[in-house]
Amino acid sequence: MITPQLPVKEWHPYIGEPTIADAIMDRLTATNHRFDLKGESLRKK
Repeated sequence: MITPQLPVKEWHPYIGEPTIADAIMDRLTATNHRFDLKGESLRKK
């Protein structure tokens, strides 16, 4: 299970190198189930 702090849409800019970002994303998302959580972070409370 991978639970990143960074939203998936921000992974490419954060990693900075498109080829490496694509390789990481491909391996992580090839056979996964993805759940995008909505709402405020409970850590802020």
